[in-house]
Amino acid sequence: MRAAPVDRQSPVPLWSQVQDDLRARLSRGEFDAVFPGENALVTEYEVSRNTVRQALRGLRTEGLVTAERGRAPRVRRAEIEQPVGTLYSLFASVEAAGMTQRSEVRVLDVRADGVVAARLGLEESTPLLHLERLRRADEAPLALDRVWLPASVAAPLLDADFTHTSLYGELADRTGTRLESGHERIAAQVPSGGECRLLECPPRTAVFVIERTGFAGGRPLEWRQTVVRGDRFALDASFSARGFQLGVASS
Repeated sequence: MRAAPVDRQSPVPLWSQVQDDLRARLSRGEFDAVFPGENALVTEYEVSRNTVRQALRGLRTEGLVTAERGRAPRVRRAEIEQPVGTLYSLFASVEAAGMTQRSEVRVLDVRADGVVAARLGLEESTPLLHLERLRRADEAPLALDRVWLPASVAAPLLDADFTHTSLYGELADRTGTRLESGHERIAAQVPSGGECRLLECPPRTAVFVIERTGFAGGRPLEWRQTVVRGDRFALDASFSARGFQLGVASS
């Protein structure tokens, strides 16, 4: 859809007219793929660069776009917040943010993995259920999620449809097992080429790599690695006068 022409006879400033039209086009999802640069907007609206910059300044203040010096403006997507120190579900966090979540199941099978089995305190040849999903929020890629659980417990999950449901909900419904606690290690990393393509990461976007061991009955039951786009994810923590402690892991 083309830009609405500015009215040079109107008492409304040109930057405000451009800003209003860009806001309307953003609400229609016109720039979900790419947001035009300053030069393109100058040509499209037939206004000066200063007018465009003033219009973008307002959109940036509203949190609709990012327009940093030396970088092309980008649509700012809502962040998914995860609480620190609780056993959370990414499914629930996406829904709580008012977004629609959907998963593309890439792998759902039973296999042996000696490294993961050791993390779960099991013999290396122990059969493990492995689930790999590309998680989407409002259809945009958010995370690549890889989970392993002992097949002796999780085999009933092989028949589950994980396109729009949570692992923990299915685990409870189908096996009667509920995770009670967990331990996580979170690190910022540069994504691999394959991860970058799957997550459709913008240039120079880092990812969070979250490694979680989940416990049930005092024993490790789940090992999970989640690679999350850093531009769509935030960690949230509360603390009191009694203190809050974060561990710093060596690289």
